[in-house]
Amino acid sequence: MNADEARLKLRELLGQVNPSELPKLLDWMKNSDELDQLLLDNNKVILQSIAEDLRARLPVDAMLPSETAAQHKMQQRQRPTVHVDSFLYSEDQVDALCEEGAMSRNYCLSCGSFRTAPLDFISHSFSVSELQFLFQNVLPDLSGRTVVDVGSRLGAVLYGGYVYSSASRLIGLELSEDFVRLQNDMLHKYGLSDRVQVLHANVCTQEVLLQGADVLVMNNVFEYFMEPTKQIGAWKFIMQAFRRRGALLVTVPSLQEIGGCGLYAAVLKSWVEELPVDYNVYLGRDADPEELRQIHLYRVV
Repeated sequence: MNADEARLKLRELLGQVNPSELPKLLDWMKNSDELDQLLLDNNKVILQSIAEDLRARLPVDAMLPSETAAQHKMQQRQRPTVHVDSFLYSEDQVDALCEEGAMSRNYCLSCGSFRTAPLDFISHSFSVSELQFLFQNVLPDLSGRTVVDVGSRLGAVLYGGYVYSSASRLIGLELSEDFVRLQNDMLHKYGLSDRVQVLHANVCTQEVLLQGADVLVMNNVFEYFMEPTKQIGAWKFIMQAFRRRGALLVTVPSLQEIGGCGLYAAVLKSWVEELPVDYNVYLGRDADPEELRQIHLYRVV
């Protein structure tokens, strides 16, 4: 049964429900955990297990002491901002941490008063739902293809690509030796090394790798970790190296939003074209539709 047939059957079924009971049924469909359990497949369980192992080895904000540039960048934002890694923490887990006092969603506008405002949360990783969306809805069949994740950090894209795609090679590029070690530990523990590799390298040294890549993933990769001039240099290198026609580029946010780094529209049009993405997919209550819409897909022209 395909989706159209399922929708028809569902409408027929709802038409048979007593009108007075219909609101209760619709509320159950929207809010019950029972339906979400149908979406809890073994792949998601594996990713959640990896996230649990990583949480045990990292501070709550999942930031390393060496990430001074990123921390400084967050401090410069107009509103107080904290890093909450979406791969490590679901919304329910964030709520639990707030209840325990280990995290807060608000900050005090006037010390000692009851005037508070919400903190801004940012993440440098995809959530489990976003990984599922990326590999099952955004990207095509990746059989025989190579995926490169720039700034692989905790390895979320690599783990997600392993369980949710048939990509033959998943390669992460990471500058932090500590994060490289952490990713390799997870690859070894969960037996993912047959298709996944993490390189301790700057993307600007990987021309040959980019030339052969079929998919390049860049999730919020430079803004918090490089000075603007270095960001421009990195983008210029990527645009020169990642040139094979038909290769796919995934970015968060869109290239237009990254335009402040010197990515001019005329240059982008000569490099890639944006492809449509169907965001109308239900992936469970943990999936944030607004976050899904931050994922953009491009094809090298």
